[in-house]
Amino acid sequence: MNPSTLTHLIALLLAGLSFAVPEPLISRLMLYSGLFAFSGAITNTLAIHMLFERVPFLYGSGVIEARFEAFKSALHEMMMEQFFTRAQLEAFFAQEERRIDLEPLLQQSDFSPAFDALSQSIMESRYGGMLGMFGGEKALEGLREPFNEKLKASLIQISRSEAFNTQLQATLERSTLIEDIQAKVAELINARLSELTAQNVKMLVMRLIREHLGWLVVWGGVFGGLIGMVGALLGV
Repeated sequence: MNPSTLTHLIALLLAGLSFAVPEPLISRLMLYSGLFAFSGAITNTLAIHMLFERVPFLYGSGVIEARFEAFKSALHEMMMEQFFTRAQLEAFFAQEERRIDLEPLLQQSDFSPAFDALSQSIMESRYGGMLGMFGGEKALEGLREPFNEKLKASLIQISRSEAFNTQLQATLERSTLIEDIQAKVAELINARLSELTAQNVKMLVMRLIREHLGWLVVWGGVFGGLIGMVGALLGV
C-alpha cells in the first residue's frame, strides 16, 4: 500500500471512529482531525492527478499534455542555452587543445610519399641526369629511412612549440567549427524530440515524480489534521 492511500484510510478511519468515542472533546478532536486530514490529502491527490490527466470542468488540468509543444521547445532552448553555448564550446576546445599531443600520430605516420615526391623532384631537376649515371632513383633509396626519421623528428619538435600551439588555437577560433557543432547538436536534439509524443513525455514525467509527489499527499493529510485539531480546540 502506497503512502497516499494509507493517508486517506487513516484520515477516514479517524473520522469514523470519532462517532464511537463517548467523550465529546476527544470525539470532536478526532472528527475534525480526520476530516481536515482527508481534505488536505484528497486535494493534493487531485492536484497531482490533474498534472497528468484532464479533469472535466477543471481548468488547467492535463497541463503536461496540453503544453507538450511548449515543453519540447523549452527543453530544446534549455539544452542549447545551458550546455552548448558558444562560450562553453570555446572553453571546452581551449581546454582540449592544451591536451593535444601529436607525437603518437606523427610516430605512426608514413612519410614515404614525402620522400617519393622529393626523389621525383630531384630526378626531374638538372641533377637528375647526373644521378642517372649513379643508378638514378635507386641511388637515393638509401636516404629514405634517414629522411623519414629526420622529417618525423622535425615535425614533432614543431608540434611541441608554443608558436605552433598558439597558431593552432587561433585557427580553430577563426574557423566555423563551433557554429557547425552548434548546428549539428541543434539538429540532433530536434530529431530526438520529434520522436517524443505527448504520451511518452507524460509517462516519463509520471514515473519520475509521482513517487516523490506522493509525499505531498501525506504531508497534506498531516497538516490538514493539525489544522483540524486546532480548530476543534478553538471551538470552530
